[in-house]
Amino acid sequence: MTSFLGEGEIAMDSKGRFLLPAKISRQIPEGMGDKFVMNRGFEKCITIYTMDVWNVIYNKVSRLNDFKEEVRRFKRLFLNGASLVEPDSAGRILVAKPLLEYAGIFKDAVLTSQGNKLELWDKDTYYKYLGEFSGGFSNLANNVANDFGNPFDILPNGLN
Repeated sequence: MTSFLGEGEIAMDSKGRFLLPAKISRQIPEGMGDKFVMNRGFEKCITIYTMDVWNVIYNKVSRLNDFKEEVRRFKRLFLNGASLVEPDSAGRILVAKPLLEYAGIFKDAVLTSQGNKLELWDKDTYYKYLGEFSGGFSNLANNVANDFGNPFDILPNGLN
């Protein structure tokens, strides 16, 4: 499964296209292809999945119980914005206009890695988001780390 590291500022052209930075594209394993699924993120951003990751998520979401109203609402919000994309001959990726509007991206953006997916943010929104939540980062890390035990238990001997 694909895993990404890094973040960087990118420029959107007037048609809503961007170049996938080389430091990100080099992280895509050979043979994975260059097709992606873009979707609305849970915050005001666009989530970008490689096909292997999207297929796992889609299979799980499609098995949810459609007889529950909450499930139907989630599926509509999550799946309806999804679109298959691939770079053009110049390596640019076109973002669907509804996704750009949802995320408020018009020119300057930031592409961030989130482990098995990427997020595309409006530059100002992203840095504002980081500024709002960075002060509580230590407490957040403590709360999240409790979900999987002591995070330092996974370090090699001598590093903890």
